[in-house]
Amino acid sequence: MVPPSPLPVANPTTSFWRRHPHPLDDYRSTPDVPSQVDIAVVGAGYAGVSTVHHVLDICKRRGTAPPDMVILDARQACSGATGRNGGHLKPDPLNRPASLVITHGIEVAAECATFEARNLSAVKKTIEDEDIDCDFVLTRAVDVSMSDSVCSKMKSGFDMLRKHAFPGMQDVHFAKGADAERVASRITLSSLSGVKGAKGCLSYSAGHLFPYKLILHLLSSAVDAGVNLQTHTPVTEATKLPDAEGYFTLTTPRGSIRAKKIVYATNGYTSSLLPEFADTIIPARGICSHIKPAKDPGPFLPNSYMIRWSDTEYEYLIPRPDGSIVVGGARSEFYHELDSWYNNVNDDMLIESATTYFDGYMQRVFQGWEDSGAYTSKLWTGIMGYSSDSMPHIGLVPGRENQFILAGFTGHGMPQIFLAARGIASMIIDDVDFQSTGIPTLYMATQARLDNPKNWILDSWRETHKRLEASKL
Repeated sequence: MVPPSPLPVANPTTSFWRRHPHPLDDYRSTPDVPSQVDIAVVGAGYAGVSTVHHVLDICKRRGTAPPDMVILDARQACSGATGRNGGHLKPDPLNRPASLVITHGIEVAAECATFEARNLSAVKKTIEDEDIDCDFVLTRAVDVSMSDSVCSKMKSGFDMLRKHAFPGMQDVHFAKGADAERVASRITLSSLSGVKGAKGCLSYSAGHLFPYKLILHLLSSAVDAGVNLQTHTPVTEATKLPDAEGYFTLTTPRGSIRAKKIVYATNGYTSSLLPEFADTIIPARGICSHIKPAKDPGPFLPNSYMIRWSDTEYEYLIPRPDGSIVVGGARSEFYHELDSWYNNVNDDMLIESATTYFDGYMQRVFQGWEDSGAYTSKLWTGIMGYSSDSMPHIGLVPGRENQFILAGFTGHGMPQIFLAARGIASMIIDDVDFQSTGIPTLYMATQARLDNPKNWILDSWRETHKRLEASKL
């Protein structure tokens, strides 16, 4: 049994994205928390702010007044996972879908893959329609296999999905051996990896952006529309049942708030308020870096990347417009140390065993970077919400009327959250059922999922740990 998650810790490490805080970072719309609202949203990150954005959008399109809303965050705005991730908006058209075909069938896998691709398009459209300055780039993700076993698995999945005419496969290219390792050209912008020792690689459409800028833009628009923002206001308790007037009570150190509806956009911290999720959504700590080349301009890197050393050890990487690189992962250094990341909310400190991993990373991994002088300019940690069955929990909280959840994205929220939030908004405002939201059925929050004792996170770790111990004999 996992105990409920603690609240976010104070003074987290400063991410590259949060070096220059927005004016709303520590903002409170009113000196006191509102005593009563229609909707209380717990969490001022991607999930919470996107939900509010879509609620306002629905009301605007219908020509109706928006409900009274408050957004509450335990720390600064967008200081959780969204303000600490790698900025990689990368749908997965093959790796996860290939596994889902085996466990859930082709139709379920297709629903999930299509949903992620739609998220990329929807985020792109919103950024363009609202002229949001967040360094968005539509690009190709190069998904690189660094071992024969990973390459074989990827190729098998590629062949299987092509055989089934899986949606989106026309956008996926597979290269193997020397073709996978060759360096992409400035002229051709080909999708070849340029990664030393690559056994194979896939490429497909993806995006990358400045996540903090995106969310703070949407949050600014919400505050301008009258949404009450209260930072540094942790919610310590929420009543399970409504009172006689249909209101729930949220308790904070600054006072209580009555709300008709609650949205838990709390990801890794969900069980601090919903203890029934303690064994289902577990906080998981990760580490990320910002790398700068000493030369200007640095070596050319046109694509974003996944570098897979094994099924459980990988990095994700995006090039920045200024020529610097954001790289997260380093799991080979700490994955075996379960307590260093599993059920760990300490983003106020680095993962000690991984602090030097990113030094010389670009020189070790990428061709053409040997003389770049690239160095690690910043390191930070962040807390993800890992789901015990690897799928997010979205929809009505089981056993709780008018309380909604979108959490447990297992480090893969960027290509899922925006349309998940739109679905939650439609459930709140238009009273539609989950099946009408367009969110994959597999992601629906249910009591059966809460009752499932299987823990994919620990099962995977135990299997990897067993292999590691056996290799030492």
